[in-house]
This record gives sequence, structure tokens and C-alpha cells, in this order.
Amino acid sequence: MIFPYFHKKSNPKTMRKSLFIVLFLFPFFTFAQADKEVEAAIQALKTAMLAEDDAALKDLTSSDLSYGHSSGVIENQEQFLAVFAAKKTDYQKWDISDQTITFHGKELAIVRHHVNAEIAGVTGQINKLDIGLLMIWTKEKGDWKLLVRQGFKLP
Repeated sequence: MIFPYFHKKSNPKTMRKSLFIVLFLFPFFTFAQADKEVEAAIQALKTAMLAEDDAALKDLTSSDLSYGHSSGVIENQEQFLAVFAAKKTDYQKWDISDQTITFHGKELAIVRHHVNAEIAGVTGQINKLDIGLLMIWTKEKGDWKLLVRQGFKLP
């Protein structure tokens, strides 16, 4: 028998216990899956930035994007994408560490991590970044999209 706990001769206490365990553990499986989905979106964003793929970046960001740099500059989605479309910078390295992902409900993820990056400017000079990032990801039409990103200088 495939489902022995749900056989008509099953003990009602055993059935209740099994149902309780399934219902109790279900949220953990749901958030574990969401955690993997957000992690995949972060990696896709990193890959798209390194490849300067403005089309992929558009797909990964919300049209309501607020992208804050550690310098204080804030860009909307159009401004953010324009930098990559114009090839004004060359992201050469983007290493992520100390990442945490927490959820506020099922459709909002708060991500914090440390970034060590190297970005070549138009003159070819390499700028090194060692910053913290706070990102808020939202689920839009079934996909995780970057809604807010704020870079900050580490203490």
C-alpha cells in the first residue's frame, strides 16, 4: 500500500500525528525552496553584471528598481540598465561572501552580503570595491526581481 497512514483501517491518532508533522514541516520546505530561488536570482544577477548583459539585467530587476551605490548615487531601472548598455564600466570581479537571506512573507526576501569587486572604468583604470550590500527581492509574476539595492561602506 502506498499511503498506509490513510488506509480506512488506520489509527486516527496516527493519522492526526502524521498530518500534524506534514503541516508543521511544510513551511520549512517552502522557505528552503524560496531560499534556493533567491540564491539563483542573485547568481544570475552577478553573471549578468559580469557579462554586461543589459537584457538579462532587465529581466532580473523590477521596473520599480531603486539601485543605490555606496557613493550615494541612486538609479532607477532605466538609469541602471543604461550603464551596462553603454558599456561605461567593465565588471571584472564580483565576489560575494557572508550572505544572509531572510523572508518577510512569501514574496519578499531581504539579502545582505559583502562584495569584493574590481571594475574597470572607461580609461581602463581598475577600481576596487569592498562594500556591503542590502538588497530586497520581490516575487513578480512567479519570478524573483531585484526591487531595492543599497551599497554601503563597511565600518
